[in-house]
Amino acid sequence: MTGLRRLTAAWTARQATSATIPRPTTLTDSGPRRLRAEARTATTERIGTDTTAPDVHPHSDGAWSADPYARALHSGRGPLYLRRTDGWLLPLDVERWCAEADAADLEVLRRCEGAVLDVGCGPGRLVAALSRQGRRVLGIDVSEAAVARTLRLGAPALHRSVFEPLPGEGRWGTALLIDGNIGIGGDPAALLDRTGRLLAPGGLVIAETVPDQDLDERVQVHVTDARGATGTAFPWARLGTPALLRYAERAGWRAVASWTARGRSFVALRNGRRASAAEGR
Repeated sequence: MTGLRRLTAAWTARQATSATIPRPTTLTDSGPRRLRAEARTATTERIGTDTTAPDVHPHSDGAWSADPYARALHSGRGPLYLRRTDGWLLPLDVERWCAEADAADLEVLRRCEGAVLDVGCGPGRLVAALSRQGRRVLGIDVSEAAVARTLRLGAPALHRSVFEPLPGEGRWGTALLIDGNIGIGGDPAALLDRTGRLLAPGGLVIAETVPDQDLDERVQVHVTDARGATGTAFPWARLGTPALLRYAERAGWRAVASWTARGRSFVALRNGRRASAAEGR
């Protein structure tokens, strides 16, 4: 039985496993310098001096730049929701996103390896925490308000979709898909494929999943607030851990660990088949 099947079975029995992921390794040669230079150049082009709208990939989503989301990030509080077309509402945890990284977040960051790309970084708490630790990190987000708030924290960020060209493609050690960002684009298989091409061989994806559910939902949603203001509809996905593991197995990822913290669920997947003896089985 493969590692993925073992983890899937464990989650089905509600017995989530945990494993220690190796501490980050140091990149050699000019890799870190190239990443920093590309990030600085891209930041200048996209945020500092470029006043034109960025090219948007079909999977990109300008809805996160809608006024309800921007207003919530500006104030640092909700209420804010994702609303399905049938009227169902998913509360968004704006206050937590705009606060300091908590214990569950710090456990995620401890497991990161190498240079870290935070996909859908939001208002930047994880990017800021990694930056304060002296780690190599870059946040990307399609929301101008999110990127602006991240930059105000003194952390590096780009106004860009994960499906657009990015600095350091093929050299990132870890990609983060936290706060439900495995749902970006409404197509988890396409997102895993794109993320795999951003990572170095053997790189990690750490994704947050829906706790304790075998959920695989792909829907149209829009951002809304308590006043009824709405953004543009866009595709989104919600996955429980078993569903994510199934997508990962089909795409050739190897499960490294799954764990829960403060009522939140996480999965770490390794790109390709290169393994470390220090990893849990």
